[in-house]
Amino acid sequence: MAEAQQARVQTAVEEMVQCLERDHIRKMQGRMFRCSADCCERSSDSMSQVHQCIERCHAPLAQAQSVVTTELERFQDRIARCTMHCNDKAKDLFDSGAKESAVRALMESCVGTCVDDHINLLPSMTRKLKDSLGGLPQ
Repeated sequence: MAEAQQARVQTAVEEMVQCLERDHIRKMQGRMFRCSADCCERSSDSMSQVHQCIERCHAPLAQAQSVVTTELERFQDRIARCTMHCNDKAKDLFDSGAKESAVRALMESCVGTCVDDHINLLPSMTRKLKDSLGGLPQ
């Protein structure tokens, strides 16, 4: 993928992740740390009980991070498949005898379309992630 196109995708995804982190993950981190601190205050509990308590506190955040990571991996796979399709189209055009400039133009146009299409998917992906994060146990 051309550097400029890759930078566009990266910037858009980073903005989405920052929004999710600010609006959801950060709050979960605060709850996790408060919960973990409460576990450590239980002086009558055994070391094992405190450890289990802390693990329970960490579970929602770990689940949230897993949800976000899985969705980002799916997004990355989709855009990779799209750009591979562009590569195939460019190779077919080149193999048919087209000039390098025509192949390059096709590739840039095709990848640009992939990027635009996938950036346009980010708002719905963000809504889906927010719904998923909101439905996790606190």
